[in-house]
Amino acid sequence: MAIKEYSNGEIVIIWKSDLCIHSGICVKTLPDVYHPKDSPWITPQNATTEALKAQIAQCPSGALSWREATPKDDQ
Repeated sequence: MAIKEYSNGEIVIIWKSDLCIHSGICVKTLPDVYHPKDSPWITPQNATTEALKAQIAQCPSGALSWREATPKDDQ
């Protein structure tokens, strides 16, 4: 399973591409964060941590999840 991680320094967004059903809820909810045609396609710095957590909770497939960031994530 392909897993990518994107951090804003407070949390790490975890994307499991194999689970993604491309519902588009992430893009519709936070268009400044999710850009499917760009690389990297997730820029978590463009939203608050609270907004990111709320949006991730709406992911219908579970492809998006999050965890607290650690100092190691900034390396």
